[in-house]
Amino acid sequence: MKRLLLCVALVVGLAGLWNTGPVYAAGKTGQQTNAPQTPPTATTGAPGYVGSETCLTCHAEVGKNFANNPHSKLALMHNGKGITCESCHGPGQAHVDSGGEITKIFLPSKAPASQIDATCLGCHAGVHPNFERSPHAKAGLSCISCHSIHAPQSEQALLKLPQPTLCLSCHTDVKGSFDMPFHHPVNEGGVNCTDCHDAHGTFQNSNLRITADQNMICTKCHMDVRGPFVYEHAVVKGEGCMACHTPHGSQNARLLNMPTINTLCNQCHSQVSADTIHGMNPGSQELTPCTGCHTMIHGSNLNAAFIR
Repeated sequence: MKRLLLCVALVVGLAGLWNTGPVYAAGKTGQQTNAPQTPPTATTGAPGYVGSETCLTCHAEVGKNFANNPHSKLALMHNGKGITCESCHGPGQAHVDSGGEITKIFLPSKAPASQIDATCLGCHAGVHPNFERSPHAKAGLSCISCHSIHAPQSEQALLKLPQPTLCLSCHTDVKGSFDMPFHHPVNEGGVNCTDCHDAHGTFQNSNLRITADQNMICTKCHMDVRGPFVYEHAVVKGEGCMACHTPHGSQNARLLNMPTINTLCNQCHSQVSADTIHGMNPGSQELTPCTGCHTMIHGSNLNAAFIR
C-alpha cells in the first residue's frame, strides 16, 4: 500500500514539473518571471547611449541609404553589435534629451581634423598606421576631406568624388600631365592614382606605395622589363625607373625625361665616352640611337653591354 501511494505521488510531481515554464533568475524582489530577457546591445546597455533605432526616428533620411554602407554591413556581421551611429558620433542620450541640440553630440563636420582622425583611426589604424605622418595629415586634411560616410559619390572606399577627380581637385600641378601626348591612362580610367600612391601615408616620397623592390610599382604592369637579369642596368637598381621616365605624362615617347635617347643616355654615359668608344660626332642629333645597339637597356641575361 505504501509503495502504491509513493508511486502516485511521484507521478503527480513529475506532471507538475512537465507543465512548468522556464524559470529565469529572480530580480531584487525575489520574484520569478518566465518572460525572456532581451540581451543588451553594444550601445543601449551602456550609460548615455540610446541605440541606433532612436537615432533613426529623427534621421530617417540618413538611415534609409545606410543599409548598403560598409559600416552597416560590418554591424550585420557581428549580429548588429559594435558599429552603430554612436560608435562614430558618441553617446546620444544628452542629444536626445535636449531635443536635438547639436552641441550635445559629436559632429565630424564641425570638429577639428585631429578629433575626426582619432575617431576614424579608432577602427582603421591597423590598415592606415602612417596617416598621422602623411603629407595629407600635416596639411590639415582629415578623413572626411576625401571620404563621405553618408553620401559617397564613388563605390570605392566611400570617396566623396571618384578618382581621379578627387585627387586632381587638390593636385592641380600634375593635372595637365595627363593631357600630354604620352601619359598614363588616368583620365581614361585605365589607371588610378591609388595604384601607385597610398593617400594615407608611406615612408616614400609622394606617398608612393612601398614594395620589396620599389621598381615593382612600375613593373607590376610593365612585366616585360621586370627581371631579374644576369646583367642589370645599374641605374635601374640604383635610382629606379624615374631616372629615365617621368611617371604622369610627357611630351616624349615612352615617357622619357629627354626628347632624344642619346641625350638621355649621355647624362650618365658622357659624350667623351661616346666619342672615344663609338666614334660619334659630339652634339649631333642625327645619330643612331643608343638603343639601336643596346636593345636590352633595362637588363640582359646574355650580354653585359645589353646587346641582344
